Amino acid sequence: MGGTFDPIHYGHLVCAEEARHQFNLDEVIFIPAGHPWQKEDTSDAEDRYMLVTLATADDSHFSVSRIEIDRRGPTYTLDTLRILNDFYGEMTEVFFITGADAVLDILTWKDADAVLSRAHFIAATRPGFDLAKLESQQFAGRVSPMHIPALAISSTDIRLRVREGRPIRYLMPPHVADYIIKNGMYIRKSAVESGAVGGLGGVAAANRSDLRAPEAANPPKST
Repeated sequence: MGGTFDPIHYGHLVCAEEARHQFNLDEVIFIPAGHPWQKEDTSDAEDRYMLVTLATADDSHFSVSRIEIDRRGPTYTLDTLRILNDFYGEMTEVFFITGADAVLDILTWKDADAVLSRAHFIAATRPGFDLAKLESQQFAGRVSPMHIPALAISSTDIRLRVREGRPIRYLMPPHVADYIIKNGMYIRKSAVESGAVGGLGGVAAANRSDLRAPEAANPPKST
């Protein structure tokens, strides 16, 4: 599951768990983008990596990879999929979980046809989305829509809430909200120095930077 995760929230986690259930996946690997070439002004990659690690630490079916953060230069999905294909081998089917709107943007990505050939894409959508948009011939057999509960949560709104001093509790796991507040993410530096923003408790992190979850004894059949 790729994305900027700026920040990660319950909508991302619900999407990942629903994909794991619906498609019988052995594991979901969260891959925070390092330097997304189509997005500007993303938060520090190490902060976003830590947020994802905190959010997924208590689920044995979730793991976090640094492969895009540690790779220099712009982040291209094709490069990531090549690494995953080589790592897991031909006997493993790789899925790529993302939003339906993002899937439609694939045709603007670098080497779009090659990207679609290296994974089966799961397009997370909500009631009311026009699935006809996913019926392009280039998507045939490579994209499966997946309905998820309609959660009115977005990373953009969370960033705005923090800047405006509105609550973010219950939009994400507590440790994620705590890290954001404690480290002054999404607010002006002066606000942090003046003590205008309060914390939400202690921070506990588990660092799982492997491609696979450490407890996985054998390569999974599907990811």
